[in-house]
Amino acid sequence: MTQMSFELPELDRKKTQAAVEAALEKYRIYKSITFEEKEASITASPTERFHGPTNVTSDQTAAIAIYNIDTPAARLAYCERIERAVSRLPKKERILITERYLNTDCDFDYQVYNNAFERPISETTYYKYKWKAFYKIALNLNIQVVKEQTGEQKTKRNSES
Repeated sequence: MTQMSFELPELDRKKTQAAVEAALEKYRIYKSITFEEKEASITASPTERFHGPTNVTSDQTAAIAIYNIDTPAARLAYCERIERAVSRLPKKERILITERYLNTDCDFDYQVYNNAFERPISETTYYKYKWKAFYKIALNLNIQVVKEQTGEQKTKRNSES
């Protein structure tokens, strides 16, 4: 009988942090900027266009309608996915991520560790919570960057198996 084991991956901290921060920044942008719907152009083009037949019928109105429906739906789904990932975090990590990355008015880490919690926490503790939260969010959103294994590490892991 084979025993199943599950190992959490060792992540590249800098690359994973950059990926999570990019995802949270995209969330912040989606939440703060309104969606501009496209409209069909009804004005004829004044210039002649010389090109051969492409055998493709263009339906500008349908393409615009699809864009106007699909883009806001995709933005909403993305925001809900981020909110679900953050809501699954422990309380302190959730407060940290919400205050630092999801709110539009907080731009600095020191503001969070001095003001967001019941009592201010140390900078070191703050960064420990932050990395734990990033690790969990990265795994949840599947945007983690796994650390490259050297040949020595690979052989060590294979010998352990």
